[in-house]
Amino acid sequence: MSFLELDRVAKQFGTQTVVDDFSLTVGKGEFVSFLGPSGCGKTTTLQMIAGFLDPSRGAIRLEGRDLTVVQPAKRGLGIVFQSYALFPHMTAAENVAFGLEMRRVPRSECRERVRATLAMVGLAGYEERYPRRMSGGQQQRVALARALVIRPSVLLLDEPLSNLDAKLREEMQIELRQIQRNLGTTTILVTHDQNEAMSLSDRIVVMSQGRIEQIGTPQETYERPASAFVSQFLGKTNDFAATIDRTATPGRLIAGSWSAPAPAGLAGPVTISIRPERIGFGDAGLAAKIVTRIFQGNHWLFQCESECGSMIVIRQNDGQKQPAEGEAVRLAWRPEDMSLRRTGDAA
Repeated sequence: MSFLELDRVAKQFGTQTVVDDFSLTVGKGEFVSFLGPSGCGKTTTLQMIAGFLDPSRGAIRLEGRDLTVVQPAKRGLGIVFQSYALFPHMTAAENVAFGLEMRRVPRSECRERVRATLAMVGLAGYEERYPRRMSGGQQQRVALARALVIRPSVLLLDEPLSNLDAKLREEMQIELRQIQRNLGTTTILVTHDQNEAMSLSDRIVVMSQGRIEQIGTPQETYERPASAFVSQFLGKTNDFAATIDRTATPGRLIAGSWSAPAPAGLAGPVTISIRPERIGFGDAGLAAKIVTRIFQGNHWLFQCESECGSMIVIRQNDGQKQPAEGEAVRLAWRPEDMSLRRTGDAA
């Protein structure tokens, strides 16, 4: 039995369908991210799990129990909001203790759990500090401690790091993942940040217009995107048209003057997707010219014009000489580094 299950869940507001046919099973201790642009339905889905919204149809089960008939406060879920939602008139310890007090946990146990949880998120010694005297990162830790201190069956995170600057957000990603692994708490994160989802998640649910585009590990969704949307949303990619000629034996995959053995199972027009960092410069390959070359410290970014259209190439800065702007090159890649889909599929 799955730990958390969403079975064909949908949500409508009037005639507008915000979430449609959402099905997912989450294992105990798993970290899953809902990833997509604003308005794709990811926060609405999280709110249905939390109980803030009722599904229009479908079922949500936690260890086989129907959550839709359970009041939000009795679902045993920990929630961290984008705004942190701390009580400004309460100290850090009082904020963290609030959920325990609502559950009538004995005072001595409450104090010990608050102390231990604040220490776990790196705030030992901050018990008496008020939110107004804390940085954004410290407030975020208090909000996380408040969600974890009740020992939730599932931790729900709604864009909890989006208000932090880039450096602090990266540090908090590492800390959050370490805390989640140590506790083994089943966690669902809502985010529009691709790097955040890939850094933290065991699996990613990529969403667009209320529907699931792909579910997979970070590596699977990045390396083998199931649609044009996933390919473009998860980082930079190069999509270009090709065709498969089955009149030859074996069949050939052809794009411009470049060709390679065709994989089994596809025929006719296809779209090739290749990540920029998987393309190199070689003696053979797709003919192109360097239009722009940009140095970005640890790597070079090249904008190329090829036989098949504009292409981006990223090469690590290994100290070697790189092609100059205006130089003719050949773009080369390994067959296993490209992803193919029938032209027109799931665009």
